[in-house]
Amino acid sequence: MSTTTIRIDAELKERVDAAAQRAGKTVHAFLLDSISKTVEQAELDAAFHRVADERFAKVMAGGNTVGWDDARRYLEARARGQRARKPPARKPAR
Repeated sequence: MSTTTIRIDAELKERVDAAAQRAGKTVHAFLLDSISKTVEQAELDAAFHRVADERFAKVMAGGNTVGWDDARRYLEARARGQRARKPPARKPAR
């Protein structure tokens, strides 16, 4: 394991100390857990954006889409129990 030093102001240190105590953890364990959760969320966010970018590229390369306004009207009608005609899929505007 390596050691990393961080500098935090006194107010944040007090907040970290209090939060760690409430969580029943040492400050060290609390900080490791916090860093781990933040890194995991950043990785999930990056994966989400990567998939979204890939899907958007496919749509722009030739897929058909349904506009949000049309899709919303359809879904709202269905949610009210009404029969609704599915909106047509079209080439996206470029």
